[in-house]
Amino acid sequence: MSDAWGAELSAGARTLVGMLIGAHLDATVPVAGAAARGAQVVQFFLTDPQSYKTPKPRPDAAALAADPLAIYVHAPYLVNVATLNNRIRIPSRKLLMAHASAAAELGAKGLIVHGGHVDSPDDLPTGFDNWRKLFAYAADSGGLPLPVLIENTAGGDNACARRFDALARLWDAIGDYEVGFCLDTCHAHAGGEDLVGVVDRVKSITGRIDLIHANSSKDGFDSGRDRHDNFASGPIDPELILAVVRAADADVIVETPGGVEGQSADISYLRERLGT
Repeated sequence: MSDAWGAELSAGARTLVGMLIGAHLDATVPVAGAAARGAQVVQFFLTDPQSYKTPKPRPDAAALAADPLAIYVHAPYLVNVATLNNRIRIPSRKLLMAHASAAAELGAKGLIVHGGHVDSPDDLPTGFDNWRKLFAYAADSGGLPLPVLIENTAGGDNACARRFDALARLWDAIGDYEVGFCLDTCHAHAGGEDLVGVVDRVKSITGRIDLIHANSSKDGFDSGRDRHDNFASGPIDPELILAVVRAADADVIVETPGGVEGQSADISYLRERLGT
């Protein structure tokens, strides 16, 4: 264990009472899925994550909104607000707005969306400005119905939120708007960002971390591959993931494999050591 994050763990006597810990799961039965995992918070997709389908009204929307279970919604993977390709960018904007509205009807705490990418490093300034235009349009239209949390990504040489130097340029463009941030530990590891001190580095850019995706990785550092693994089997030291979670002091979602058994083990690991 390194001294840098060992010091963070030494604060273990402090209980993070405001932190909710849960999992990404199937959208069909979120309440039952949460109970099976001992989850206080859940995340799910409203549609096929590989499609441009608009979310349909859920018959259980009112019940979910009234339930004490906390909810986050993840936007489809195909959403790419940054791209210069009009055939992708314009549908992405519309889809993001539709998912934000649908998520708000469920009482969701936030909508998570990947930072997106462009085709060339020369296009990155336009990609950042495309993000700015989205939030400017939303602000002029009365604002978004819930927080949008941009998530760091694992791969892509021209990604807007893989390397933190690019993330800083993105936040220069959008930081004046109401936008949040989701830090994924697998994505940071696979994207080439050291997890030691990562919370301080992110907060120096964004000023905030609203949600942690606590995942190990199936691949090595800077692999560029987005493949999650459970804490006990991935190459990231579980105590380093724990240190990130503790330092961020935000809600936590495990997006790890193994269904109820695998996710329950990861949730229990965090909860037992954090005293939540």
